[in-house]
Amino acid sequence: MKPVNRFLSPLLGGYYFFYFALVGVYVIFLPKVLLDLGYTPFEVGIIFAAAPFMRFLLPFVFRHFISLSPKVYQLSLLFTFIGTLLFLATVQDFWIYLAANLLFGAAMGISLPYVETIALASLSRHIYGKVRLWGSLGFMGIALWLGKVLESPYEALYYLSAVAFLTLLFGAMLTRYDTISHSSPQEDASFSLTQYWAFWVSIFLMQVGFGGFYNFFTIYETAHGVSLEMTSWMWSFGVVCEIFMYYFQGPLLQRNLLRILQFATLITAIRWMILYLFPDSIILTFASQSLHAIGFALYHTAAITYVFSLYTQKKLAQQFFLGIAFGLGGSVGAVLSGQVYGEYLFLIESLITFLAFAVLLIHQKRKESVNV
Repeated sequence: MKPVNRFLSPLLGGYYFFYFALVGVYVIFLPKVLLDLGYTPFEVGIIFAAAPFMRFLLPFVFRHFISLSPKVYQLSLLFTFIGTLLFLATVQDFWIYLAANLLFGAAMGISLPYVETIALASLSRHIYGKVRLWGSLGFMGIALWLGKVLESPYEALYYLSAVAFLTLLFGAMLTRYDTISHSSPQEDASFSLTQYWAFWVSIFLMQVGFGGFYNFFTIYETAHGVSLEMTSWMWSFGVVCEIFMYYFQGPLLQRNLLRILQFATLITAIRWMILYLFPDSIILTFASQSLHAIGFALYHTAAITYVFSLYTQKKLAQQFFLGIAFGLGGSVGAVLSGQVYGEYLFLIESLITFLAFAVLLIHQKRKESVNV
């Protein structure tokens, strides 16, 4: 491992902080903003399927036609900011606002895999978690702040644009630390999803299971009598647990990554079952939020590290991880949760996540049979 430039970790921390603050505003508050502006739950599901769907499509474009170069990355940062400005101008019209979300999703889907590749190539597993936790702090900070001060729907959109601009500033300065070679579209065309198909199916299902949480948790809890401020604390508590895991997970990541993924997936299925069985219990909902440390923080780091080790096309592999998991999985999860929202939402999410666990066992058996 090469020595890390002393400016790299602070810049990565700043990028993660503002990028995930941006995600926080988008995921926690915009669904309720849209409902307040007259959107139906189904329309909310469609809107929040748009950005993930673009993240899913992008890797296939990059696999054959475009290289993820510094210039493309910088353009993605710019268009992320432009997309948030378009939200302000178009939110009253469903179809134009949907188009703005497609642009926003495409731009967001480029920058994070690029930065993750820089981080994984430059930092040890132990240091990566400590830098990545700044993203959790950004997510938690914006959740607590807006949960307390938000008074009108448009205020959330103003905050969205502000953190998008700060993401642009920090992200642009990371380009100089890109040490991974830029493979050509011809080289990336050899990238194979079918070789590890069960793994990709599992991470897809895992994120489908998160659809109800990301898009309807705030609505679900407030519908069961929990205040918006308390719901913000629930989000934030989950992130505190996530930060704790990021800080101390280094030794765990030296173990079998596939076993970690299986464990985290099974725990997440239990988490959704708790929300189904006890939707109005504040104590048990906080308990379920504590499992975010395993189902998101540990799972995410283990998964991107596992993908990084499987493929030689590092940047494309990270794009496909984001595209299939948070892209296609997030998109299908958003539409599905919008369709089934109600009493059985988290029961369905729990069953889907358990299926993700079962498919991951298939991946393990296939991998072991190849290595024998």
